[in-house]
Amino acid sequence: MERFAFLIHPIDVRRDVGRKYPIARYLPVWLLEWYIKHRSPIVVSEIKGIRSLTGVEAEGWFIGCPLTPRQMVTLPIEHVWDKLEECARIAEGLGARILGLGAFTSVVGDGGVTLSRRVPDLAITTGNSYTVATAIEGVRRANTLMGRDLRGCTVAVVGASGSIGATCALVLGREAKSIHLIGRSADKLQATADRLAAAGISSASITTDVAEGLRDADAVVTVTSSVDAVILPEQLKPGAVVCDVARPRDVSVRVARERNDVLVIEGGVVKVPGEMTTPRPDKPGAQFSFGFPPGTAYACMSETMMLALERRYECFTLGKEVSVEQVEQTDAMAARHGFELAGFRSFERAVTPEEIERVRRNAAAHPAGRADSTAARGEAGA
Repeated sequence: MERFAFLIHPIDVRRDVGRKYPIARYLPVWLLEWYIKHRSPIVVSEIKGIRSLTGVEAEGWFIGCPLTPRQMVTLPIEHVWDKLEECARIAEGLGARILGLGAFTSVVGDGGVTLSRRVPDLAITTGNSYTVATAIEGVRRANTLMGRDLRGCTVAVVGASGSIGATCALVLGREAKSIHLIGRSADKLQATADRLAAAGISSASITTDVAEGLRDADAVVTVTSSVDAVILPEQLKPGAVVCDVARPRDVSVRVARERNDVLVIEGGVVKVPGEMTTPRPDKPGAQFSFGFPPGTAYACMSETMMLALERRYECFTLGKEVSVEQVEQTDAMAARHGFELAGFRSFERAVTPEEIERVRRNAAAHPAGRADSTAARGEAGA
């Protein structure tokens, strides 16, 4: 039996802490953050029933890190690393041989490099390679369902100077008609554009203005490390497909309310091979839910599981860079072990084929490039 662990943490502190302590839903955020800051990491659940197509089996644990994204960027980094090391030591003690960094734990600091030095006997991976692979596959598939060929599309990548964004841009830039690179630093965006140019992609443009970059984008991949939403309903073209890989999400919840002609999907919802269960050690008979349907996982979780099934106990995706070769390797591992994209989800729920067809019809009712009336109403009321 192969063994792994995966770090999770509260994103919406009221909602997530409230799953364990219902009274938390009624307490102020500052009080909850003060409380969890002084708590130790815990084993949230076991992860059982993972069985590869090759017959290899794996099991693991979700380790809960008691910090929110906002705390991870505002507290002294040494405090954050101490918490992550506490989590890693728990994983080691349980017998895990590789640890995956979930959500903001893979973003904060140096993408696991310092943690791997502090806990040298435990392999670390951010999961970002398979996250990139599934985001790209999701964009391709969603565009097809919207009746478009990616070769005729303008693609925008928000957060294009980061590790995931840059690699998404490199792969999608080879297929799309043109690509917009969006981020906060023009110098860093230029470095990504230079990387694309070196790969033979001459259609890339850069901008630090999100609205400008999204104006004519048919497909968007967004993967910033912002703790607040950066994509608003009035910025999107009718018929746009937006793949939101970030956690916390980059797309405002207003988009779901105000744009019925835009398809927002969450990156990296993956079906896990076998009969995965997540029993809670503190509540016999109960299963831990991180918001996905049973048997599915985030892509970053799946990368950790795949590496355990491969018996590749090595620091696979570490630091701020993700190579195209790593993305291709995770695609190959997924096929070998039976991981696959499990449809689409949007704002914490499944997206049905009927909903996609409605979005397509609503988009067709508006001339391309013109903001719709619902967006205009939303902007006026914002």
